[in-house]
Amino acid sequence: MKDPRLTRLAEILVQYSCAVKSGDHVLVEITGQHPEAATALIEEIYRSGGRPHVKLHHPQVNRALLMQAGEETLDVWAANDRALMQQMACYIAIRGGDNAFELADVPAEQLERYASRYGKPVHMQTRLPQTRWVVLRYPTDAMAQAAGMSTEAFEDFYFDVCCLDYAKMGRAMQPLVDLMGRTDRVQIVSAGTDLSFSIKGIPTCPCAGACNIPDGEIYTAPVKDSVEGYLTYNTPTLYQGKKFENVRLEFKAGKIVNATANMTQELNKILDTDDGARYIGEFAIGVNPYIHRAMLDTLFDEKIAGSIHFTPGNAYDSAFNGNRSAIHWDMVLIQTPEFGGGEIRFDGVTVRRDGRFVLPELACLNPENLK
Repeated sequence: MKDPRLTRLAEILVQYSCAVKSGDHVLVEITGQHPEAATALIEEIYRSGGRPHVKLHHPQVNRALLMQAGEETLDVWAANDRALMQQMACYIAIRGGDNAFELADVPAEQLERYASRYGKPVHMQTRLPQTRWVVLRYPTDAMAQAAGMSTEAFEDFYFDVCCLDYAKMGRAMQPLVDLMGRTDRVQIVSAGTDLSFSIKGIPTCPCAGACNIPDGEIYTAPVKDSVEGYLTYNTPTLYQGKKFENVRLEFKAGKIVNATANMTQELNKILDTDDGARYIGEFAIGVNPYIHRAMLDTLFDEKIAGSIHFTPGNAYDSAFNGNRSAIHWDMVLIQTPEFGGGEIRFDGVTVRRDGRFVLPELACLNPENLK
């Protein structure tokens, strides 16, 4: 018997996130063994008059391919998949493998080559600007384990998070969008963090279910050379199959001039991928009312209520600050009391303290008002 929550999720992805119309070609890309999710999406796309196309991947197969893929192989993959992507009006990706560390032993130079020769032309240069897209994880035993929950409890949590009222969230975001649009200087203060930068002239974008599920963030980007100070992230982050902890970045004139972590050498190797990797491409504020702690999954962790993420690498075209890179690494700082607290200040005025918005016009974004 089909889970009605899955039917509802497919409806949100197709009707709300991607707004599939009659005649739209829609690429559904599934990583992991989730035929029930693919089937629900296909049925909903057909109901909308769309034309589904499906690509299935397995993490272990992807690892085997990446281990020895040379530049010529990657260029052929990219050329074919970019041509396919150019024919799509919409893109829906569901990712849910059993092992988050499946790529941990793929050599770093292979992952860098894949990011620059495949990820950049297919996704950053084609999918992002040319399609209506949404990306999400799918609940697995591994995700439940990472969250410290039973599989049943995690599935309940997952569908609560993913199927909330995103239209309501979008309306609640507008006062913060307006305020950020009027803001010049931002200051972030927490334990191990004293950071300042300008967002003047950079567009502010609300994310309420249009591109990521789960969703719940408002993002912009710093003026590229304006970032000064230091930032210590207090959540672990998984990137290129490796778990990084206690990441500390120091900035001068926008550039990361010093970076340390539990794996400092590996961290700096990623930040040396290209010139843009040591500049910031995104600043975002997380507001999802159901997510309160990290579970080593970026799509969830970056939406944590009371968090920010400050992202080395490529800037989105929608909030473009001039920075281009083959990487885009969302790393999260939580400022709720359980994680040490902290403040966000706009032009010297405190707008959020210890994870809660303190300005009356922004109270609608506090968790109890979004559920």
